Amino acid sequence: MIERRPVFPHVIEINYQLGQRIGCNVYLVYDGPEWALIDIGYEETVEEIIETIRQMDFPLSSCKTIVATHADVDHIQGLAKAKQLLKTTVTGHPLAAEPLASGDVIRTFAEIAAQDIHMAMPPVKLDTLVNDGDRIAIGGQSLEVWHTPGHTDSQLSFRLGNLLMSGDNIYRDGCIGAIDAHHGSDIPSFLRSLRRIRASDVEWLLPSHGPIFRKDDALLDRTIARVEGYLHMADFGTCAVDWPLMDEWDRELAEGKFPK
Repeated sequence: MIERRPVFPHVIEINYQLGQRIGCNVYLVYDGPEWALIDIGYEETVEEIIETIRQMDFPLSSCKTIVATHADVDHIQGLAKAKQLLKTTVTGHPLAAEPLASGDVIRTFAEIAAQDIHMAMPPVKLDTLVNDGDRIAIGGQSLEVWHTPGHTDSQLSFRLGNLLMSGDNIYRDGCIGAIDAHHGSDIPSFLRSLRRIRASDVEWLLPSHGPIFRKDDALLDRTIARVEGYLHMADFGTCAVDWPLMDEWDRELAEGKFPK
């Protein structure tokens, strides 16, 4: 057996537990013998994660559910395998249900031909659908579900007391989850999600990638201001709401202005 290394009471993060990065952040939330996982990562690391959980003396039969924060391959490719090995259920947002059930390689980012990315996406059925305001009971603990779309339309976050498992919304360096039209990114929704996190009284942010960090309102303010600019930038293609340069050029064309 190995010693449990919780980052907070009732929360173990598998990368911290192992002392090395094996993929996205995988949170094990527990109370007594009952436990649940927030994300699972790639299929190739599923057996190592489950063996680590067993070595920490968690009964594998006491896994209540595996929660998908959203339907991106780096978070959920291993869901089908983990569901089978643990004989448990899978929980997620209704908007994640179809791409997961069909194994959609485009919306999950498993297939990006232009970058020579070709990954399997084993289909998996969501057994339980959750939405904003729902709660997931784990022993005597209760995870409050936040729907925080923007990175994807199905992005979920989970509050546990003063902690927020904040998905791909914000990282310690002020970066955010990738904005891409193929998997349902929406910049106005992203801004609403970031502002919700900024306005909350949570003290710690537990992201889906990278280190856990104290909520930093100044960092969030800078990120929000930057993302507001994305609304009007051609850099983000159809995810932007407009491109002011084109309005400016229309005026110049109408006025007969030529380059100087």
